[in-house]
Amino acid sequence: MRVRNWGALVGLGLMLAGCGGVPEEDAALPSAVVEDVRRVEAQACPPGVAARVKVVIPPTADPGSEVTSLANVRGTLYLSTNLRDSSAVLWRSNGTDAGTVPVREFPPEPLGFPRLTNLVAVGDQVFFQLSTVATGTELWVSDGTAAGTHLVRDLTPGPTGSALLQLTDVGGRLVFFRQTQPTATEPSRTELWRSDGTSLGTVRVRDFGASAGLSFNTLKVGGRMLFFLAQSTGTTLWRTDGTAGGTTSVKRLDAGLTLILDVGYSGAQGLFVLLDGPNYEVWRTNGTEAGTARLDSFGRYTRLLGALGSYVYLWSPDAVTQRLRIDRLALSGGGKALVTTLPNPYANLEFATPYVQMSAVSANEIYFSMAINSDGPSPLDVSLWVTNGTAAGTRDLFRQLSRSDEYLSPVFATGTGRVLFSGSPEGGITQPWFTRGTVATTGQLAGPGVFSPDGFTRSGSRVYFYAIDDTQRPQLWSVPAIFNCPPGPATAL
Repeated sequence: MRVRNWGALVGLGLMLAGCGGVPEEDAALPSAVVEDVRRVEAQACPPGVAARVKVVIPPTADPGSEVTSLANVRGTLYLSTNLRDSSAVLWRSNGTDAGTVPVREFPPEPLGFPRLTNLVAVGDQVFFQLSTVATGTELWVSDGTAAGTHLVRDLTPGPTGSALLQLTDVGGRLVFFRQTQPTATEPSRTELWRSDGTSLGTVRVRDFGASAGLSFNTLKVGGRMLFFLAQSTGTTLWRTDGTAGGTTSVKRLDAGLTLILDVGYSGAQGLFVLLDGPNYEVWRTNGTEAGTARLDSFGRYTRLLGALGSYVYLWSPDAVTQRLRIDRLALSGGGKALVTTLPNPYANLEFATPYVQMSAVSANEIYFSMAINSDGPSPLDVSLWVTNGTAAGTRDLFRQLSRSDEYLSPVFATGTGRVLFSGSPEGGITQPWFTRGTVATTGQLAGPGVFSPDGFTRSGSRVYFYAIDDTQRPQLWSVPAIFNCPPGPATAL
């Protein structure tokens, strides 16, 4: 199966589920606020606030055809569609039906699905990966015209294709990693590349060799990309500006081979969690050796939730109470403290471990989806919460979010104080919703018949997404980044 969005998705196999209910002494712990969300005067957007931009997947297309990627290129939206017949289209949009047009269409070829993926905006161009019979999966670029949409370079000549990772805009050029194909005599190698969109301007910056293990997590700090390499000398934080001279090690983090579990930000600083044996270490970095420091460590499973002000917030499941803990650390170091614990109505079940799926920071609050594990692939319960970093300011906003193991409800901060997500008060197929941090300011974004929204992307003054609508296929939709919707009828949340 293919999960459609990941965010802060957690591998629960690393957790140890506790048994039994909540002990009496736990009542002394600070508790989150559970609002009465059974029936409120919820907000409801009238038709037209969120609207379909254009039908980009033909209603006659085979089920499973998808919109696979959206990217904002200086106020113009680009998107890719992939049909089950293996055809694909690169689109651009100004937010109107007439202004949403195919840039280039790629006819069916006997290849896997999807073919056109991973749109990345760099300056006035959009880079993407496309699979063809002649080249396999390789790097392409577009300037928004058919003539200006082309293969950048066949990095692995022939039909084999290239494994390209962490495509990132660094200072107006694309920086990425390439994992070479192993041969009978040569193992796979990790290489750093950059590209300006031309064949001559696509060059290898550095070869890290066969022993380098590249983390899937990267950061952008101070105009550079920070990345993590595990080698025989240990696990090291590196930085690059896309040049050989500007690619240097920042600091060795550990003498052994360790995992980087999470990355995040606090303003201009990067944050990450490093797994070192039984300890989960929380670090901050500004991209320099002196500015890279371990804040503290936890002797239990711990992940990033987000940062507010001078603190970083973390979550972990309590193996005894089966509650979700929220702790905080001072970004200056120390100050470790429990903020609150969240109730778990299924705590008496051995497998019902709580975990965080997605999180987003908006208007000095952290919004996050908390799921309760089940004995199968799908969670028992998924709810939306918000916290301002205090026990009194941690509130239950909405349930249910998606309980599918193939689709996670997105949690997207628009940058205007509004957070978009998908949910269903009845626990069925999810629809687009919004919130401004209270039950009373939480409402439905689109009318009935719009389902499973995903891919939320801010471009200019609008937020774009794709959702299944009355065409029974995913289509391009949008909503203003700033909107106000009146109270609707009382509804169960």
